[in-house]
Amino acid sequence: PNRRCKMTDTAKTQSQTKSKKRVADHGEVFTAEREVKAMLDLVKIQSQQIGSRFLEPACGTGNFLAEILTRKLATVLAKSQINKSQKSPKYSQSHYERDAIWAISSIYGIELLADNVSECRSRLLALFETHYQTHFKHINPAVMDVAHFLLSKNIVHGDALTLKDDDGHAIVFSEWTFVGDIRINRRDFVYENLVEKVDNASPIDKGFIAKPIEEYPPIHFLNLFEQG
Repeated sequence: PNRRCKMTDTAKTQSQTKSKKRVADHGEVFTAEREVKAMLDLVKIQSQQIGSRFLEPACGTGNFLAEILTRKLATVLAKSQINKSQKSPKYSQSHYERDAIWAISSIYGIELLADNVSECRSRLLALFETHYQTHFKHINPAVMDVAHFLLSKNIVHGDALTLKDDDGHAIVFSEWTFVGDIRINRRDFVYENLVEKVDNASPIDKGFIAKPIEEYPPIHFLNLFEQG
């Protein structure tokens, strides 16, 4: 299977590698758009659900994550429609913003190479901004700030094999859960505790429930970045 994935609007005509050295050193081969969509169609319902969590442990520049976010945003928009007109639909911006942040918070990635990490975060943010601007005349900068913050937390520069980040520390992921309509509860988990196998069985098979290493009080979703 491909270890890395890269997809843009012109992915069908682009090379699936950046260089022979990167292939040799890191096994970096990007997955084409057709394969990305076909694989996600195997979990089509889940990929369209706003809150379904996805982790790509070798996310590259975000092929799979970009397609997942595209599908989720389509659902977000549909759920925010406040009239029944097909020709002239109207949408609730506040509902769209809340659910879009929920969708972004559910997408996670780990990537070994720093340039790919940066490109993945930027790509997902740009994808959201374009979708947001397409449907609403005035976008809220605070919403974009929160989206940027979430991507900085959820797309991790690290190694999914060693379970360490680029600084050699254990990878930590935050679980973001809406409490009511506008507040989010955050809990931090050590990634290794979620995936480490014992006696060839996963923690969940053993009935193990991971405990968070830190919990934060619920906060308005537009103020998430205050939690650092």
